[in-house]
Amino acid sequence: MNLIGLAIRSLLNRRFAVILTILTIALSIGLLVIVEQMRAEVRDGFYRSVSGTDLIVGARTAPVQLLLYSVFGIGDATNNISIETFEQLQALDEVDWAIPMALGDTHRGFRVMGTSGDFFERYRYADRQQLEVAAGREFDDLFEVVIGHQVARQLDYDVGDSVILAHGGGRVSLQQHDDHPFTISGILAPTGTPVDQQLYISLAAHRAIHIGWEQGVQRPGAGLDAEEARERTEELRPDSITAILIGLTSRAAVFGLQRRINDYRPEALTAIMPGITLQELWRITGLAEQVLRVVAGLVVLAGLLGMLTVLLTTLNERRREMAILRANGARPVQIAGLLVFEAGLIAAAGIVLGVVLAFVVQGISAPFLLERLGLHISASLPAGQVWMVLGGIWLAGLLIALVPALMAYRRTLADGMQVRN
Repeated sequence: MNLIGLAIRSLLNRRFAVILTILTIALSIGLLVIVEQMRAEVRDGFYRSVSGTDLIVGARTAPVQLLLYSVFGIGDATNNISIETFEQLQALDEVDWAIPMALGDTHRGFRVMGTSGDFFERYRYADRQQLEVAAGREFDDLFEVVIGHQVARQLDYDVGDSVILAHGGGRVSLQQHDDHPFTISGILAPTGTPVDQQLYISLAAHRAIHIGWEQGVQRPGAGLDAEEARERTEELRPDSITAILIGLTSRAAVFGLQRRINDYRPEALTAIMPGITLQELWRITGLAEQVLRVVAGLVVLAGLLGMLTVLLTTLNERRREMAILRANGARPVQIAGLLVFEAGLIAAAGIVLGVVLAFVVQGISAPFLLERLGLHISASLPAGQVWMVLGGIWLAGLLIALVPALMAYRRTLADGMQVRN
């Protein structure tokens, strides 16, 4: 008996129900693959956010909190670091470079960071990729600002536009630095990291706009006008900063320097290694990915149960077909094997179509997600672990098919030839 040919002809004879079953399985497999790929990509996105930075230093706080406000722009610092501490750390022999970060202002909900030109030269993301200016240039004048890709896209800004920074966080602020408007000098290329959601000014500019704001509100007549501030640029040294990104001359020195900074006597500091703290952060947020996995698994289960329903529904319609096969010498085990084989073909077709569907959806949505949400997603085939899961799903499809196969196995030739009213 040509089992393969017989199974294919049988499936073609019931092609409408079979196609619907394959599509159901394909959609569930596609969802599963997309969830797994998105989960992996989002996890990689966490690690993409900062690369090549050996230590992040901030005021004494929890490591995860320091990582969140310094890299991801979530939350606020408990305290600042004196500029003298920054200069002492920068001068250490083990330190190759140090990037200061002065936070506290916003623009229409986007965070503003005061930093130095080293940020554009030294900061790395993803696989140690350097930041690129897609339009314009880095800030040169005291009141110039470089903005991230998402800031430019969402607010429809271009090089040369004027922006007013707000004092403090939040999307709405009643305290504006409207006496010191900034001109956009450059727009960064998209990175798929929090860098896209921020504006960057110099430390001198950060200091200039906060003269007279020592009590949280501007004292009348205490500030500097723009021209006076430009003339005193060299004197505009900030008193404190929020955090420091540090790169070392040798990574072997990271543990020793971290311990020294955490034991620093002049002020209470916390030094973290980004990679280790990112793993801790991912463990905290890992519940969400488990929920997504459970939902995707339930959808796959629903697809397999749909296949079982189709097989059971068509079983009665095929009783005469099975009786004819028995009359032509087919053994009960061969008929049962035929049903299992058909289920295997249906499950395999659904899995392959689902993987292709997921790949196409990722390819189509990747530019949109990066452009609109700043989420970096690359179209790629499932990882090895996902293929193992798909193989397990295919085996589960065979096991489910054993139910109608056993029912067919127990039926006799006489039962199949009976005519029922």
